[in-house]
This record gives sequence, C-alpha cells and structure tokens, in this order.
Amino acid sequence: MCSAEFETREGQPGLTEAALLGLCPRCGAKTMFGGLLAFSDKCGACGLDYSRFNVGDGPAALVTLAVGTITVALAIWVELSFAPPWWVHALLWVPLTFALVLGGLRVTKAWLLASEYRNDAREAGSRDI
Repeated sequence: MCSAEFETREGQPGLTEAALLGLCPRCGAKTMFGGLLAFSDKCGACGLDYSRFNVGDGPAALVTLAVGTITVALAIWVELSFAPPWWVHALLWVPLTFALVLGGLRVTKAWLLASEYRNDAREAGSRDI
C-alpha cells in the first residue's frame, strides 16, 4: 500500500474518505458536489476552486465497463440458474445498473479530484505564475 494514502495534513481527509463522502480534499467539509454528479464551483468552507481540476471522461468509461461486466455476469448466472421470465431481468438489472453507475461515477470522480489535489497535478507544460 502506498504511504501517500496516510500522509495527510491536519484537517484533510484521506483519498478514500474524500471519495466516499464527497469531502473537500483541503478542509474535509462535505462540499465537493453541488448536485448528484456535478462538482460545486468551490468549497464553501475553505474556498478551494474545484473548477481548476480536470477529471475528464475517465471515470465514465471505467465505471461503465466495470458495471457492464458485473451486470452481464450476474444476469447470465441468474438466467442459467433460475430461468426467470424476461420481466424479472428487467426489474433486477435496470435499477441495479442505474444505481451502480451513478454511485460509481460519484465515487470515482471524487477520488480523481482528491488525487489531483493531493498530487498538485497540472497539465503538462503549464506553470503557475
């Protein structure tokens, strides 16, 4: 396990805690998200500007592939084990997929933003003046 996970300044949450709870990576306030999946413009407690971080589309691709794999594997197992009617599959997999994608996106986006903050990540070649 990487030691950077445990090296936090006083008041700062760890990466996992920030990701799971949507905490500001600087002060630990629960201000990272302004909506279900949308980041706030800035932290209401410490003023950290969330718009300077670029999470991009990485979380969407990762979560979609992971959830798709899990859902299809479970659907095949249920079909081969129990052979339920088609509507049982619809009742099971549509809400489960929706919930897993939304929850997974929220956590992975928050984890990437907190990682960018922790590592002081910037675009290659950019400098703060």
